[in-house]
Amino acid sequence: MARIGIFGGSFNPPHLGHLLAVREFQRALSLDRVLLVPAATPPHKALSANSPSARERFEMTVLASSQLPFAEVSDLELRREGASYTADTLVELRGVYPNDELYLLMGTDMFLSFDRWYQPERIAALATLAVAHRSEDKTKKLQAQADELERAFSARTVFVDNEFLPHSSTSVRALLAFGAAEEYLDPAVLAYIQKNHLYFCGADLKNLPFDRLQEVSLCLHNPKRVAHVRGCSETAALLAEKFGADVTDARRAGILHDITKALNSQEQLNLCANYGMILTQFQRENPKLLHAKTGAAVAERIFGENTAVCEAICWHTTGKANMTTLEKIIYLADYMEPNRDFDGVEDLRRRTYADLDDAIYHGLEMTAGQLRSRGSEIDEHTLSAMRFYEERKKRS
Repeated sequence: MARIGIFGGSFNPPHLGHLLAVREFQRALSLDRVLLVPAATPPHKALSANSPSARERFEMTVLASSQLPFAEVSDLELRREGASYTADTLVELRGVYPNDELYLLMGTDMFLSFDRWYQPERIAALATLAVAHRSEDKTKKLQAQADELERAFSARTVFVDNEFLPHSSTSVRALLAFGAAEEYLDPAVLAYIQKNHLYFCGADLKNLPFDRLQEVSLCLHNPKRVAHVRGCSETAALLAEKFGADVTDARRAGILHDITKALNSQEQLNLCANYGMILTQFQRENPKLLHAKTGAAVAERIFGENTAVCEAICWHTTGKANMTTLEKIIYLADYMEPNRDFDGVEDLRRRTYADLDDAIYHGLEMTAGQLRSRGSEIDEHTLSAMRFYEERKKRS
């Protein structure tokens, strides 16, 4: 009786994080074979608008797994019509491997949502759930989920302690568009992407009309942030019209302000190195702030935006002393666009439409207060901005 792992996903694109996961599952569970199963139509999320065809994702997965002797790529879901449900896939695989032990391989996010999958009881009857988790994951929460799934569906769960390469397909797609994805992909996969001009590779994205800029940029965001980005752009345009800034620049800066937000801390640092950007010690120690700096660089290098737009993006997180009207607008639009919901946001909105300088000072104070409450260091530009607008407030 063989032990077979099933590793499904959109593989959009297949990256080194996927390959490490497969290797670790195979080692930890002593799997004889791992089947990689690219989804034709993922049921749990829509593919990004710049996604290749299912066949292209299958071909990339074949290339990515070519160095794994125990791996095989299945086109089972490509040959089946409709949504690519795991339950249906496992029924077919059980028919092919009637006497073998099947393990459904997944990460913690998928495991914690398993009870909301299509026909979880069928899945649990056909395969053991194998869950890879990082050491910092909350093991009590994972065990509680395993206990609940056993009670509800008689599910069997095994945990695999595994330090994944922390890359997401969303961030790798963005890095491909930014020309900085080499270290995240198998060379054969990267060559395939470049040859076929996938994920905007080789595309001229400079000076796009706004509608096209919006379409392209939103493909590169985490889908959960799309509403915020749209809201920021629309709010910035309204504020620009009210306070006499360039409405076109405001709209473009708003749609691009979080363009690198999908990247994790290490990816931010790697992008800075790739672009030859010099960082302060504070920036290296606080890489979550870097999306403003890298976002400005991408806006200039990839999208060809003007200096005013790029500077507004650069300072939208920390602020700075003596900001231009556009810089104030993007800072505030990001803070209080209609999707934001926190204590004090309505007061900040009222202040913004009444007096930009008063709203900037209030926003900076709120940010500084939150950082102090967490014992976090405050960026020098934020402190400088607070002093500048406090003095301006006193003079007025």
